[in-house]
Amino acid sequence: MFWPKLNQHKISQRVFSALGNNANYRTENILGLPATYLDDQIFYDDAPFLKDAPFLSSMIANPNHIGCHTLLAEGEPMFKGTQDIERELIRICACEILGAEPEQYDGYVASGGTEANIEAMWIYRNMYITEYGATLDEIAIVCSEDTHYSIHKASDLLSIPVIVAEVDKEHRNILLPPLEKRLLAAKTKGIKYFIGVANMATTMFGSVDDPDQFASLFSTLKLNFRLHADGAYGGFIYPFTNPSNNLSFKNPHISSISLDAHKMLQAPYGTGIFLARKNLMSYVQTDEASYVKGTDYTLCGSRSGANAICTWMILHTYGSSGWMVKIHDLNDKTASLCARLDEMNIRYFRNPFINIVTIKSTYITPQLASKYFLVPDNHTQQPEWYKLIMMPHVKQGILDNFINELHHQQYAS
Repeated sequence: MFWPKLNQHKISQRVFSALGNNANYRTENILGLPATYLDDQIFYDDAPFLKDAPFLSSMIANPNHIGCHTLLAEGEPMFKGTQDIERELIRICACEILGAEPEQYDGYVASGGTEANIEAMWIYRNMYITEYGATLDEIAIVCSEDTHYSIHKASDLLSIPVIVAEVDKEHRNILLPPLEKRLLAAKTKGIKYFIGVANMATTMFGSVDDPDQFASLFSTLKLNFRLHADGAYGGFIYPFTNPSNNLSFKNPHISSISLDAHKMLQAPYGTGIFLARKNLMSYVQTDEASYVKGTDYTLCGSRSGANAICTWMILHTYGSSGWMVKIHDLNDKTASLCARLDEMNIRYFRNPFINIVTIKSTYITPQLASKYFLVPDNHTQQPEWYKLIMMPHVKQGILDNFINELHHQQYAS
């Protein structure tokens, strides 16, 4: 796992060079695009600070990265310079972080993990229809009850049902015997094709699914299946903290992975990443987008190249070694918090490789939850759990205050 750390001069040089290889709305005869730079009555491009601000400059230049640029040597020629940066970013995520073989992956910078998850479900649904003649009532998604709601959005949008697997309420692992019964019942009802979703850290608990358990159960029941890994939360953490990570392209059962750069990577919101093995994107090619060079394969269509540039800048500011240090520091701080909870005999759930701690609600008063912005597992009824997340803005003093108040509250009760 390696990509280089670059100093700010080299990062700026690379980004401004890429912008220079894009078409320039200000200097070239561009008549055919329904696009331009950001409105210069509001976002003027001659501000002196912009010469040292490559991301803000890319926002103002407003490159459109429509399409999937790992599929073609060249996409829309208007933005070829910054498309190269997106290709570099996708290579780092697919190969360096998630173990794909060179040139054996595709991907793009999406609007977030929700879009990336829906893209995966869309691909597999269409693959089953195209390759096997499947009907919608013969296809189902399989996921745990802790899975992100985007999977249920996909179910609604794509008109395919979800089979929800129960989890152990304390350890959050999927209970296989009940899932086997549900799969057999689905098979009896005529469902033949399955899309499994394995979580690389669930949103509420940070729990991690074992994709090999999914694969073993599907295989034992002789079910046709594909597996998607939802790494929208854990994708920039888990591969760095767990050397034995099996939610990667090194695992032959995993065909696609979603990431969110706007969580741990601290990119602007609206920055997700979709990754897939080669020869899958074609199932969602939109031939009707004939005016786009290479047509389109994405759910969102037009998208900001600035998000890809920003994410590339963040990764190269740290380099792989620096990013490893940052993530391990957060994980160590999370472990220290859990040690203090253990001393107080407070029940909680935490995957040891993830920076989420979820505490049983019996230990948390509404006042404490409100003061520290703890997130409940349910806003419509009495919550069972509250979560806190060790993000970079969480300072030790805040944690100490929280622990002290939790201790006094427990002592008073």
